[in-house]
Amino acid sequence: MRVIFMGSPDFSVSALDALIDAGHEIACVYCQPPRPAGRGKKDRLTAVQARAEELGLAVRHPLNFKDPVDVGAFADLKADIAVVVAYGLILPQSILDAPSKGCLNIHASLLPRWRGAAPIHRAIMAGDEKTGVCIMQMDAGLDTGDVLLRDELVIGATETTLQLHDRLAVMGADLIVQSLEKYDDLAPVPQPDAGVNYAHKIDKSEAQIDWMCDAVEIDRQIRGLSPFPGAWCMLGKERLKLHGSELAEGEGQPGEVLDDQLLIACGTGAVRLKRLQRAGKAAQDADVFQRGKPIEKGTVL
Repeated sequence: MRVIFMGSPDFSVSALDALIDAGHEIACVYCQPPRPAGRGKKDRLTAVQARAEELGLAVRHPLNFKDPVDVGAFADLKADIAVVVAYGLILPQSILDAPSKGCLNIHASLLPRWRGAAPIHRAIMAGDEKTGVCIMQMDAGLDTGDVLLRDELVIGATETTLQLHDRLAVMGADLIVQSLEKYDDLAPVPQPDAGVNYAHKIDKSEAQIDWMCDAVEIDRQIRGLSPFPGAWCMLGKERLKLHGSELAEGEGQPGEVLDDQLLIACGTGAVRLKRLQRAGKAAQDADVFQRGKPIEKGTVL
């Protein structure tokens, strides 16, 4: 098929590569424009634009589709279908209707469980036992379209958002290729009205650990916010980011370090920290972290 690809972050790159490997023609790639990032605040390309340029593909990044010129340029591509994955813009009906077969979205949730911006984070933070990917026919609603294909996987007990993200990206790439191969034979399935949840965008205010909370909640928070924005707590006057954890047995004052392997007491239960990051430093596994400037038993975070 002649495909318009619309995506921006790392999650989208696997799907772009898979479509090319499957022999589809990429008419154009749409993504978010370069934006200032890093300490130098230099413009940084999105992961999709960087990959598209490596592949010699045409790239466009309109700020929105309110300008008729941008809508006309999209329609002039005369695509069979558009594939949308974490693009970053809500598409108006004029864009949804432009490709002859419409627009398909790769969504990292078992719809309608998590509609919205942060389905991977929210699945872990809510303690979901499983998640997956849906290939959805896009309509004017927010992730409300009919589903063509879906697949699911079990969320690991210590899995972080980054780890789950990578597994779901591979799953999404495989499913979108299947969807285009079988497109004319697939029966769209409307989403049920029950079980709808909205995966609101993660706010940095959600990242601070309250050690008075239950260990289960804290463990989910740490894993769900890893690597970004990163759950954090204070170690004296220093902010310490926590990137991995697991549930463990232990009790003590909330926030108290119970042993030399970073077992931390919570309001109920305890968590063992698996990966940490000091301000201005790279993240380290707990054993490496403790060989440097260790956090001593009895410290209260």
